[in-house]
Amino acid sequence: MPSKHMLPKGQRRRTVKPEYRATRGVEEPTPPPIPVLELEDDAEDGIRTFAADPAAANLRLDQYLAHAIPDISRARVQLLIEAGQVRVDGHLAKPKQKLHGGESIEIEGTPQPAPLHATPEDIPLDIVHEDPHLAVINKPAGMMVHAGAGNAPPNGTDTRNSGTLVNALLFHFNKLSDIGGDLRPGIVHRLDKQTSGLILVAKDDSTHRKLGEMFSQRQVAKTYIALVHGHIQKDDTTVNLTIARDLVRRTRMTTRRADGRPAVSHIHVLERITGPYGPFTLVEVRIETGRTHQIRVHMQSLGHPVVGDTLYGAPHVIPGLPPELNLDRNFLHAARLSFTHPQTRKALDISAPLPVELESFLQSIRPNSLAIPVE
Repeated sequence: MPSKHMLPKGQRRRTVKPEYRATRGVEEPTPPPIPVLELEDDAEDGIRTFAADPAAANLRLDQYLAHAIPDISRARVQLLIEAGQVRVDGHLAKPKQKLHGGESIEIEGTPQPAPLHATPEDIPLDIVHEDPHLAVINKPAGMMVHAGAGNAPPNGTDTRNSGTLVNALLFHFNKLSDIGGDLRPGIVHRLDKQTSGLILVAKDDSTHRKLGEMFSQRQVAKTYIALVHGHIQKDDTTVNLTIARDLVRRTRMTTRRADGRPAVSHIHVLERITGPYGPFTLVEVRIETGRTHQIRVHMQSLGHPVVGDTLYGAPHVIPGLPPELNLDRNFLHAARLSFTHPQTRKALDISAPLPVELESFLQSIRPNSLAIPVE
């Protein structure tokens, strides 16, 4: 009995080779890019409504929203959908729902992750300045400022909030400002995990609000010390490039998106080093803005990544350097904070020297006879 999949009688000798040959070398058409949505956060009813772009056709809802709203990760999008905060054409959405393009999408509020409360931990702190209203801490590299806000692990053992600066602050100071919420009490600004140096902490809400205004109005001078690969030719350089989330590698930021936020970094060369392990430049960086990974991204844009910063192009191992001397952190240190105390109106100028591991690394690559200091 002939199979139902066989060609009709009389056509069984027909070959499909001509049709196959006709398609060889013909590329599938590239799907149109998904436009980035500019959504207002201040809708009166808290609901943001927009139409799905035609490019969303055949995409899953969560996939489309993660591309169209780059400031929200797919995990956060799924939180919104699972919480019933997303509707498509008036109906509650499902994460795997396929779109046709043109649907009316409503997003209500913001994603609400599982509750996470910071708890005190007896962790040593280098307190550089303290008064009744604020404190300045010299944070070591490797310490997160506060815990992340992802979902709790399924095994019920929640270790997201442990060993952070906030845990240590709560133990040492007991009371901090509440503006940052249960997860970020007292935190006015942040430093990357692998960046060491000075960070301001508010003890009360009034001080927190005033410091926040000072940061937004660029009234807090922040100066960093960094060691970068290669020789920077100019003694003074200003980088004025916008910064946004990298849509391909979402752990990175980029200067190559037109919709980035303004960011300004002033770079001053302290020393150019020539040694057996290659050329390096020690720089002082003063930032006017405080974007995520700002100095690291701006240095990469110049072709001079920060030593140890493998996320932005620095080598994992420096050729010829003994393994025990290689850094396991970024050579980036928040060295100085200058500002007017928001309550007492006294001028504060606070500095912190390079940590021992950075000073030791610097000495290991800087033969005195070959160092080229800048006048």
